[in-house]
Amino acid sequence: MWGDAMNDAGSLGVIWGWFITGTFTMIVAMSLAEICSAYPTTGGLYFWVSRLAPPKYMPLACWLTGWFNWIGLVFGITSVDLGLSQFIAGVINVWQPEVDTSVYMQYGIFVGILFIHGCLNSFAVSWNGWMNQFAFYANMLGILLIVVVGLSITRPLATGDFVFSEFYNGSGFSSDGYAFLLVILQSQYTLSGYDSAAHMSEETKNSQHGSPFGILTAVAANVVSGFIFLIGVSFMTKDFMNQIVGENAIQPQMVQVFVDGVGQAWTMVFLIFVMVSIFFCGSSLTLGSSRMVYAFARDGAMPLSERLHKLDSRTKNPVNAVWFNVIIAGVVGVLYMINSTAYEAIVSVNTIGSQLSYLVPIVLRITVSRTSFSPGPWNLGRYSTIAGVLSSCWLLFTCCLFICPTEAPITADNMNYAIAPFAFIMLLSGGYFAIWGRKWFTGPVRVINGQEVVLGDDDSITSVKKEKEEFASSSSSN
Repeated sequence: MWGDAMNDAGSLGVIWGWFITGTFTMIVAMSLAEICSAYPTTGGLYFWVSRLAPPKYMPLACWLTGWFNWIGLVFGITSVDLGLSQFIAGVINVWQPEVDTSVYMQYGIFVGILFIHGCLNSFAVSWNGWMNQFAFYANMLGILLIVVVGLSITRPLATGDFVFSEFYNGSGFSSDGYAFLLVILQSQYTLSGYDSAAHMSEETKNSQHGSPFGILTAVAANVVSGFIFLIGVSFMTKDFMNQIVGENAIQPQMVQVFVDGVGQAWTMVFLIFVMVSIFFCGSSLTLGSSRMVYAFARDGAMPLSERLHKLDSRTKNPVNAVWFNVIIAGVVGVLYMINSTAYEAIVSVNTIGSQLSYLVPIVLRITVSRTSFSPGPWNLGRYSTIAGVLSSCWLLFTCCLFICPTEAPITADNMNYAIAPFAFIMLLSGGYFAIWGRKWFTGPVRVINGQEVVLGDDDSITSVKKEKEEFASSSSSN
């Protein structure tokens, strides 16, 4: 994605596009963190909507939000693991240039990565805590190493004018403004999926503080570290036309920049850190999406719900939900072998699904629930509505942008088909709800005293916890 962004709008577009996107994403994250602090639960966005929507429209709002969220997560798994397979193919090309790392080979690597992620999140879930910590520190160390070593060895470095003010429109569109907007796709895609912390709320200590902190920390750390990383790599780009635009450049183009700047040995070190970061990102998405599917299936809103909301008897984890997402992600990845712009479409669908799932609770929070919302320990106070309005405008804007063409002249081969799979899934889901789901779907279900209970308007997280505690004390006294 970085190489495509550089080709679309040059270093100026990449650097300042990231800054703008990061700023608005942080505002969205704050709006979501406020809601998460009030309703920390595995259902995440889907459950929040059940607390914020009017009773009459609550089932429909929950249904749509859940499906938006699931689409974003499962397409996110596909895009991240495909991105990792591209980097692995790039490593092969560095050491064995004669090997044809076709899209078919990359898809095979992708399937292997998916399988590993499925196994990790089925049988080694207890490792996720230290894996996430390791991934965070490895990511920070990798960025520091790439920037420091890369800038120390690469000669000559690009100029400050090139990095911060050089614009290049290689998108094919005559409008430079539109070319700049295309860079937001790369930035917003990278800065998405941060609601995964909410899906782990019921497994997080002091979740009313911990889960919002997780959302905010994830975004802030990525915005700052990403900004530093992009500036560093732009300074390492010493031959833009050959490294970025040239047809013979190693793909992804970042690999070519590393090879030309620091040589093969250091490039391998750099790519290990990059690939480790991407690998754990994919694993985290697999984990978060399995929790979301488990919660959604518990309410009967997913295909094969009876199987998907069961926990494995040995590990006590939603193993069926893990492999359901892995299989769907693998099927979606087939598109990568069919169309030259399929990867951009997959990224777009991932981002659209995520953005829409964020939009629904935020809009409800600042409209119908503006006066009735009871904030948790972490809240925005009087700035909540302002942040919500800005967040909603940004989310709507990006959703519209990501269904637009990304290359010109527009042909059947390079058209952005993101709207097709997204609309297909939502039409099937919406049709099922209209014909059958509306007759029985009532929103989130909680398990209290061993029985499934639908939360009503007067229920709250506190009351549910209280009932559980009372049940536990009564059981011990008996």
